[in-house]
Amino acid sequence: MTESSRFAELGALLLEAGFSATDTRDALEEVRARVAPEEELSFAVLPEAVFVSPATGATAPILRMTMASSLSTRQSAMVSRLMRRLRDGAITIETALGSEQARIRAAVMRMPLLRWTIGNALLSGGLAMLFRCPWWAVLVAAAVGALTGAVAIILRGIRPAAAIAPFLIALLSTVLVSEAAAVLGYTAVPLFAVCAPIALLVPGAMITNALLELTAADVVTGASRLVYGLVQLGFMVGGIAAGSAWIGLEIDQDSVLLLTDVTGVVSIAPSWAALPPIAFGWVGVAAVAIGISLAFGAGYRLTAVSVVAMGIAYSLLFALAPFWGSTIATGATAAVLFVLARLIERSSLAIPATITFQPAFLLLVPGTVGLVALASFDGGAVMAAPAVFASLCVGIKIGSIIVDTHWWRLRLGRREAA
Repeated sequence: MTESSRFAELGALLLEAGFSATDTRDALEEVRARVAPEEELSFAVLPEAVFVSPATGATAPILRMTMASSLSTRQSAMVSRLMRRLRDGAITIETALGSEQARIRAAVMRMPLLRWTIGNALLSGGLAMLFRCPWWAVLVAAAVGALTGAVAIILRGIRPAAAIAPFLIALLSTVLVSEAAAVLGYTAVPLFAVCAPIALLVPGAMITNALLELTAADVVTGASRLVYGLVQLGFMVGGIAAGSAWIGLEIDQDSVLLLTDVTGVVSIAPSWAALPPIAFGWVGVAAVAIGISLAFGAGYRLTAVSVVAMGIAYSLLFALAPFWGSTIATGATAAVLFVLARLIERSSLAIPATITFQPAFLLLVPGTVGLVALASFDGGAVMAAPAVFASLCVGIKIGSIIVDTHWWRLRLGRREAA
């Protein structure tokens, strides 16, 4: 195997682990400088392909195709730690692509259908509790989330159905939640009882990678990811809207629209129609983080990191919103959490930043989707939805600039110029 082939295989492994095209190219450059400094290679990375070509000579370039983000969370963390050892010179590239890669691929997620079913149930119930839906809505969201999680993992195996899976699952979720409410005798449904069961479908990692690539001037790759991610969100909006029109869904106008509004909601309804206490929001935080980790195949340590990241996001939102408002607080939270995610990625834990950041993204985006689709009764809420999403995107970019810029090189360049 030539050096070009080895680096193409290594790049494909990084894409499978969910690394952005920018991070993949930078990692390949760093490893080449460490393990093969005499080889002059150039790299071009697309979302599902790696091109490696010698900078000199007539040797043909190597193309390696792969399936992006196809590894579990635990496997992705193993790949990140593998790259750290390669950069440090602890192992050779032959060992990395041999026994180490075999060990990573052997650590496949077991019982994916069961994990997605239970994970989405926890995530759905946790989100409904976070946004203080009535107890009956929390239970309905968890039950529907379990079903939609199972359907989602089944549709993933049917390639022609994968493209419209967000629409179908959002439609199914909306109809089931509405019918369950009618059977239980409730006429109005809280907004997040509808949004929570489809939260796991939100392409948070994809959009995060897209923003990182656009920031690094990888325009083609970043734009394609961003457009595809927004199309998926659009399908989810369409599914909710179609289900709402079909079944005649009535949204409870007193339900929480933004996470920072939960403290202002008061209910004196009895029994199952009562709202969870505000303190139960921390239970929701843990349930969301554990649900995400379970569905995507994380281990115990990764799950603990997700819980901490989710708790930080939750705390920052409530700390900043009274002073800056929900929109700016969302962006500031995204920036701080992304910096933290990058630092964790570069620490001994070596957990990819997109994995650490995923819980915060899911905390903020599901409500945006639901607001755009259903909250037409409140024009201000509809206007707030894209503003919150834009703030989230800007916050990620600012965090990336802060943590990914080599500030010491800029200072050195200024001193040399002087």
